[in-house]
Amino acid sequence: MSNLVLTKNGNIVRSIQPGLGNFPAWTSFIDDLFKEESGYIKNADFNKGITLPKVNIKESVDSYTLEMAVPGFKKSDFVIDLENENLTISADIKTEEEETKEDYTRKEFGYSSFKRTFILPETVEEDKIEAAYTDGILSLNIPKKEEAKPKPARTIKIS
Repeated sequence: MSNLVLTKNGNIVRSIQPGLGNFPAWTSFIDDLFKEESGYIKNADFNKGITLPKVNIKESVDSYTLEMAVPGFKKSDFVIDLENENLTISADIKTEEEETKEDYTRKEFGYSSFKRTFILPETVEEDKIEAAYTDGILSLNIPKKEEAKPKPARTIKIS
């Protein structure tokens, strides 16, 4: 039996050996290794033009904290949008450097961008979200609404 399985690096494996779970069949693996169009092995570790920064999300009693590792950016490079409980963080950097000497000119340029979207729970105070950028870490403090905060335990007396 043949199945399609999406691997964690985004490639599709065509066949599965019965009884071995999600491991690709050796014949399929060998075929893909030598086929240029498949990209199963050849492109697995190469940057495909999209860079997604690493994110930590922490929850406390009063808020959520989102920390994103984005070194090399400036505060002005970021665009943070909030629409219909979707928090989108994006940035674009274009750099260009030119060095002209007597007998040559060297010109280099670079481009880096990302866009991450997070679905916020309905229990956050959207109007009170704050952002800060320090030492390559973009931090967002996302406070919870009062009704979302845990209430202290209480004893109910029987009447």
